[in-house]
Amino acid sequence: MSPDEIRTMSGLEVLTAISDGRIDHPSMAHTLGFRLTEVEEGFAVIEGSTGPDYCNPNGTIHGAWPAALLDSCMGSAVHSMLPAGVGFTIVEVKIDFVRSITLKTGHVRAEGKVVRVGKQIGQSDGVIYDDEGHVLAKGSATCLLFRPRG
Repeated sequence: MSPDEIRTMSGLEVLTAISDGRIDHPSMAHTLGFRLTEVEEGFAVIEGSTGPDYCNPNGTIHGAWPAALLDSCMGSAVHSMLPAGVGFTIVEVKIDFVRSITLKTGHVRAEGKVVRVGKQIGQSDGVIYDDEGHVLAKGSATCLLFRPRG
């Protein structure tokens, strides 16, 4: 799909096309080994698995990896609420790491949910869970929305 075609789609349509494979995941998702697996209006799920490429020197998963998952699921939740031609950028992210994430953690699920989307600002919350349902990290994001120029 061309960028011009994508600009005619709502955020939910774009994200649905990514999750079902009609549009490729962004290259960062490939690099960090995660993907958008579920999306509906105001909600998005990003899943991935820990790996040695994401470790810091002390053997735990570097905080940037779960931060990227939270950033992506929370941003996607807001994106899912936007009409065609409206973009966003995240201007603030807060993350609380609740449990250590290690190589043994394996598969994780990051869920993003919209708190509010207004004319200029979108807000969302996110949580990362392991396969046993333990909360690993929580976050919140504030997004600046860009309206089309006439």
